[in-house]
Amino acid sequence: MRIGAPKEIKNNEFRVGLVPASVRELTDHGHEVYVETNAGIGIGMADEDYITAGAHILPDAPRVFEKAEMIVKVKEPQAVERAMLRADHTLFTYLHLAPDAAQTEDLVSSGATCIAYETVTDRHGRLPLLAPMSEVAGRLSIQAGAWCLEKAHGGSGVLLGGVPGVEPAKVVVIGGGTVGFNATQMAVGMGARVVVLDRSAEVLQHFDAIFHGRVQTVYSSAGAIERHLHHADLVIGGVLIPGASAPKLVTRNHLAAMRKGSVLVDVAIDQGGCFETSHATTHEEPIYMVDDIVHYCVANMPGAVPRTSTFALNNVTLPFVLALANKGAKQAMLDNPHLLAGLNVHRGKVTYKDVARDLGYDYVAAAKALEIA
Repeated sequence: MRIGAPKEIKNNEFRVGLVPASVRELTDHGHEVYVETNAGIGIGMADEDYITAGAHILPDAPRVFEKAEMIVKVKEPQAVERAMLRADHTLFTYLHLAPDAAQTEDLVSSGATCIAYETVTDRHGRLPLLAPMSEVAGRLSIQAGAWCLEKAHGGSGVLLGGVPGVEPAKVVVIGGGTVGFNATQMAVGMGARVVVLDRSAEVLQHFDAIFHGRVQTVYSSAGAIERHLHHADLVIGGVLIPGASAPKLVTRNHLAAMRKGSVLVDVAIDQGGCFETSHATTHEEPIYMVDDIVHYCVANMPGAVPRTSTFALNNVTLPFVLALANKGAKQAMLDNPHLLAGLNVHRGKVTYKDVARDLGYDYVAAAKALEIA
């Protein structure tokens, strides 16, 4: 198969779909890999590193899309990239379609086969291709939140860990999944007071056991969220409904009861955000204020540490890339129900139920769409 890795063009996005080691694996299996020039420069990988691994370097994205049968990216294709998709393309990347009507419309119109990293599953029902970026984003959320709390950035001027004689910041983590767990690890390590809210008793028991009582665990409800927001310095939104728009758990009305200069970090922003006042920002302009509350809503947080993020992502995506290349997209998905769960759009059909529901499309089951195409 001919596989293409274009350079990412989203604002301040320096990750890349394939590292040289992944290219080597693909070429060793007899596949041709086409990489856009300087695609890996943001992670310290030059064109020469890709050439050594067996890749062909092409001068621009249109040439990559023209040559390739499968496009491997990191972030959702931007409008100019979507215009280059063909019906015979397989696109393998993060998509986050539920809050993105324009992207979904373009992917449907393209006729391409579009597989989303974030809805591929494993035998335990987890999301293995989302997990490493959730780990990175969870850890970064505390770094970003601590920065936002500085007075120069609009924050209240509170040091996350405090100092002897001065109490530390209160960090409220909404959602005890991968983002929430990693955020909690970082916050506890920095000496903050941490409250974790989740609706799973099993998750709360796990946090209690792992952190030996250093974290306050709270069953999540509207009342509990409202109560803990009142005294929060930093709030991390880490809720996830796979493939669907995130629920709005913090409303505009909640902000009035929060301390001025408190910080909201919305890690769910890729799925539309879990705060009512959230809208996507970039690493170039990461924050904005609403009612004296700092909002950090960067939609590609792991892009801030692209080298770590890219290698972590390739560790989990490569087996699926190999399967798609070795068997062809259709057979690879029919052979693996977990990869099939990643199919969101195929030949003009929306094949992920939550995306179809949220955006008003007719839903066609992924297996059925493959068989009738």
